[in-house]
Amino acid sequence: MQTYDFIIVGSGSAGSVVAERLSASDRFSVLVLEAGGTDRRFYVQMPLGYGKTFFDPAVNWNYKAEPEPGLGNNADHWPRGKLLGGSSSINAMVYIRGAREDFDAWAAAGNPGWSYGDLLPAFKALEDNEAGADQWRGVGGPLHITDCSNAVHPLTKRYLAAAQQAGLPLNPDFNGAAQE
Repeated sequence: MQTYDFIIVGSGSAGSVVAERLSASDRFSVLVLEAGGTDRRFYVQMPLGYGKTFFDPAVNWNYKAEPEPGLGNNADHWPRGKLLGGSSSINAMVYIRGAREDFDAWAAAGNPGWSYGDLLPAFKALEDNEAGADQWRGVGGPLHITDCSNAVHPLTKRYLAAAQQAGLPLNPDFNGAAQE
């Protein structure tokens, strides 16, 4: 029976990065276990295919959240990927970090090292952002992030301009200073 130095459960973004980092030097043997199959599926590879993967049990665990009183005790559908790439393969090709306020609340609750400021260097180290590095983004990491801002439909720019005229602020990077 073959033995491994590390066993990683799940080949989503995090599991894949950890496996690559552990195995890159050939010093460790790594086994990656994934319950789902390949991400080479038509609706996974298609940019708007997430509509077909949203409830597909072949690629989605289809979790439900606990009933929420603020939502009339409804339980939200919580899609989680069950395939190579994990939830990143079924999330409409969106890369978004958690909210700064959540991380800061975890740190304030007695979890040192979990504030947004503590984690931002790790986020940046993971990224290879096509838009380039700045105060909020990183380059050279294992997670490629495509900058599609110049490829959006012209109506999108008009929609955003109309929203600004209505008083809503434009946020050019929801992984930047603020998510809203």
